[in-house]
Amino acid sequence: MLYLGAALVAPVMGAALYHVLHSRTAAVRIVDGFVYVVVPLLVLWQILPYTWTEQSLWPPLIIGSGILIPTILERASNALASQTDNFAILLGLSGLVLHAALEGVAFTPGSDILGVPFVAAVTLHRIPVGFVIWWLIRPRHGELAAAAAVVSVPVATALGYVAGIEFLGEWQGQGLELYQAFVAGSLIHVVFHQGRHDHRH
Repeated sequence: MLYLGAALVAPVMGAALYHVLHSRTAAVRIVDGFVYVVVPLLVLWQILPYTWTEQSLWPPLIIGSGILIPTILERASNALASQTDNFAILLGLSGLVLHAALEGVAFTPGSDILGVPFVAAVTLHRIPVGFVIWWLIRPRHGELAAAAAVVSVPVATALGYVAGIEFLGEWQGQGLELYQAFVAGSLIHVVFHQGRHDHRH
């Protein structure tokens, strides 16, 4: 239960870390630069293991489509441009929530991968997840929306934990992995495109 608690608290710690650092003028550029580095790393964290084990090029191609499709839509229509990034954020958040639910399943007592290395990896990567969610949503929609988005990650984890191993069996598969690859690409698009404009100081 202690392991699960650490994973639940980690995203909130990430959001709190953003608040502390971003309130310091000297740290603002470092914070923004950190996000530009950590998002691609989080994407690699989620996608590379599947790509390696399945020997498939589909995940990198789907990530590329997640980056390019919003860009094409923005250039095709000015009306769509103002909403594309918000839609991509929602899509990306859905992927993070789904991933969190599956990690929650892995914390159940019957899980084969539960152990100190797994818990450490999950907890550490969730701190930047919370950080990035706050960084993306707070400037656009305010603190309440950002807090709700951050809290959705531990809530999904708890739901996955309660659902148990049966939930994992129903949701595992190539379609799920490819969906996460697409939403990962959409997050990269938002961070490197609109994120620059939302975080000017």
